[in-house]
Amino acid sequence: MPRKILKYPTQPLEVWPGRSIRELTEGMLSTGFQGRKLAEAVEVWAQMLRKKQAVVWLGMSGAMVPAGMRKVISYLIKRRMIDVLVTTGANLYHDLYEARGRKHYIGTHLVDDVKLRKYRVDRIYDVFADELGFYKTDLWIERRFCKELVDGYRYSTREISYLLGKFISKVAVDKDSILVSAYRSGVPIFCPALNDSALGFSIMFANRRRNRRIIIDSLKDVEESSRITEKAKASGVVYIGGGVPKNFIQQTAVIASYQTRHDRSHSYAVQISTEAPMWGGLSGCTFEEAQSWGKIHRRARKVMCYSDATIALPVVAHALSEKFKRLRRDVPVFEWKKSGELELRYESMKL
Repeated sequence: MPRKILKYPTQPLEVWPGRSIRELTEGMLSTGFQGRKLAEAVEVWAQMLRKKQAVVWLGMSGAMVPAGMRKVISYLIKRRMIDVLVTTGANLYHDLYEARGRKHYIGTHLVDDVKLRKYRVDRIYDVFADELGFYKTDLWIERRFCKELVDGYRYSTREISYLLGKFISKVAVDKDSILVSAYRSGVPIFCPALNDSALGFSIMFANRRRNRRIIIDSLKDVEESSRITEKAKASGVVYIGGGVPKNFIQQTAVIASYQTRHDRSHSYAVQISTEAPMWGGLSGCTFEEAQSWGKIHRRARKVMCYSDATIALPVVAHALSEKFKRLRRDVPVFEWKKSGELELRYESMKL
């Protein structure tokens, strides 16, 4: 029995001049702790991309755009290393903010925040932003973008994100954005907590101050997202943080299983988070716990990496970019009908 257990020795990690990040993470597979989990995250994500006719979901919470992760996500979208994005209204708002030429600034958490308030400087840990720039962005959404929306029509946040990406693509200073990349690549974006952001309240102000009747239908989000998992031959999930995006993706498996009377739980799962499970929150919920709900398949290939996403995500993305210099995938193509039905087909693409 000990021989079966003590089968694979760890391998000390060596420093090689000129070593690629892919080679580094492959070497980390024989180490321990979160270093190995980070390397396993690369491998499980790679397995998702090799799986024929699979849909890869990315859930992203936290202030990833202000922290500088915006173009990493844009790259993953353009290379179709993800097929559906679920994120917060804040990340989309900050992406729009930078696409219009605004910036976030290197700051410090060791600062007098009362003084920052005096100068109208907003702080996100050690990142600063100009509140006047935010205010001008709010007005731009209210006065310009909302003109593209039709009163009385019930929009899903996928439709709002699509129209916003389309509109920004025409006027953006920096078009290498999440919204623009998703629009151009056919990657749907769901934002189930859109109202909990400046993007949401700017649309509300169009209703209040400009006598508009723009309606965002949150149940339509549930309908559209669950249809993706119902139609998918296989699905994998990647969670950057947890929160609402994680649960929103998890529940698509439960709904799809109810609807089809077949097990539609996710077959691959990766999470990068600093949250722990013992507090009972969903952000720290393990994939093993999710298996009890039928959200993650009982034989799923899964890995949980406990790490700051701003450390882990760039490493994982670079390793994948080197592993798949020429990526051929059966890319899912989503065609939404007026009836609410979804036609899902796959196109073989070199990416």
